[in-house]
Amino acid sequence: METTVYNQQGEKVGTYDLSELVFGVPLKNSVVHQAMRVQLGNARRVIAHTKDRSEVSGGGKKPWRQKGTGRARHGSIRSPLWTGGGVTFGPRNDRNFSLKINKKQKNKALAMVLSSKVKTGAMAVLDMLAFKEPKTKYMAEVLRAFMAVLQEAATRKTLIIIAGTDKNITLASRNLPNAKVLRADSLNVNDLLTYRYVLIMKGAIEMIEKTYGGMKKLAHAKEAQEIKSVAAQKA
Repeated sequence: METTVYNQQGEKVGTYDLSELVFGVPLKNSVVHQAMRVQLGNARRVIAHTKDRSEVSGGGKKPWRQKGTGRARHGSIRSPLWTGGGVTFGPRNDRNFSLKINKKQKNKALAMVLSSKVKTGAMAVLDMLAFKEPKTKYMAEVLRAFMAVLQEAATRKTLIIIAGTDKNITLASRNLPNAKVLRADSLNVNDLLTYRYVLIMKGAIEMIEKTYGGMKKLAHAKEAQEIKSVAAQKA
């Protein structure tokens, strides 16, 4: 799958062959939905907590005797019926919302979302991205050029995927509310779905195929297929 490569000014500088095994995977909403649920569930932090009747203070003695007062019988002021008593069925901080997903399915969901970005024309490949200084205006200019190529407004949310840590790029995009920088080895379904467009470096594409287990096998399969085809042509 051949795609156009741009420079920082939004000019075409060449082409790049994307792997069909990674960027041409058919979309299955159920797989992507499951990966999204797992990520959001595992990131959830339970804060709300109410005390039950065994945790509130007081209630060491019976409020009044059982019979003869004309009032309803009570055994403790810690009862949920009393003001200041325990709470019945309230939220507890020991709730567990974590979910599990196998590595192969998670990597497949990532490949599906990346493939959908390519299919809908929401992903562009950059030959390189480098700034001499961590200036916000430099990143803003790159995003404007990128959106001009896609014929979209410059305020569209864009995910910038880089191969490794780059302090200048990270700092230059930190003050832009519509942009986020992410390393290729830290991809996740939530960010890919939250940001409508993806700006990816050529080096990051290679890292994506090497980092994730399932994608690594797919890349090796592609290499083996290319070797066989070359051998067949020589024969």
